Amino acid sequence: MTQAIDSTTTTAPSAEPAAQGSSFYAALRILPAEQREAMFQVYAFCRAVDDIADRTGPRPERLAELAQWRLKVADLYHRRDTVPAMGGLTAAIRRFDLEQPDFDAIIDGMVMDAQADIRGPDWAQLDLYCDRVASAVGRLSVKIFGVPAEHGRALAHELGRALQLTNILRDLDEDAAMGRLYLPREALAGAGIDSTEPDMVLRHAQITQACQPVVARAREHFERAGAIMDQCQRAVVRSPRLMATVYRGILDQMVKQGFAPPRKRVRVAKSRLLLTILRHGLF
Repeated sequence: MTQAIDSTTTTAPSAEPAAQGSSFYAALRILPAEQREAMFQVYAFCRAVDDIADRTGPRPERLAELAQWRLKVADLYHRRDTVPAMGGLTAAIRRFDLEQPDFDAIIDGMVMDAQADIRGPDWAQLDLYCDRVASAVGRLSVKIFGVPAEHGRALAHELGRALQLTNILRDLDEDAAMGRLYLPREALAGAGIDSTEPDMVLRHAQITQACQPVVARAREHFERAGAIMDQCQRAVVRSPRLMATVYRGILDQMVKQGFAPPRKRVRVAKSRLLLTILRHGLF
């Protein structure tokens, strides 16, 4: 995980350092200054609420903190002066016409994690989770990137899900350590796994088979996202193309490596990342 953000603030000074070291940092750095700052503010918000959801401790306390964040967001949209520390996020909202329901959806996703450990959701629940924690972020992002409205929501839908499903596969062990298992129950059953207990599932001989439907669905989303980006001006999709290229590479490496234990976390080589930045960021 990246450096934690203080959950009481989303000011600009904390936003960029928090993103450093993340898979998205390079994709954000190639943006023009105003867009880059807005994305760092959105990123800081996401990290703040995510840190609450992932923190150990009483669930009612975490849910109460997320409820307070929902009120803070509402205050921003009603132009009340109760959250002066969030001026950077306010500026991004005003400049790029970011929509409140998308921030609320992100919080809804964090609530799903804070209410109970997700274990073996069905495909519908998993898709809803991906929409909230990833595609909602995408809906904010495409506005900042300047993706035309006729393509923006579809791109957020497809690329958000592709990235999140890849994250789920990459973070199997980290999630299991928190008592979570996002592999869908249909995929588990198809592989002959009748448990949703994380450690038991990840040690199962058919774990790679259980991951294959998630891999297939992620690849479908990547393909559709790529087709949408092909219809857009190159300049407005440089960052999402970079994200897609990096994450698709991670997915391919995981498939090549397999999902049987012991699993080695796949990371992007700096040289490969630099070549990707040169390809999508400068040309």
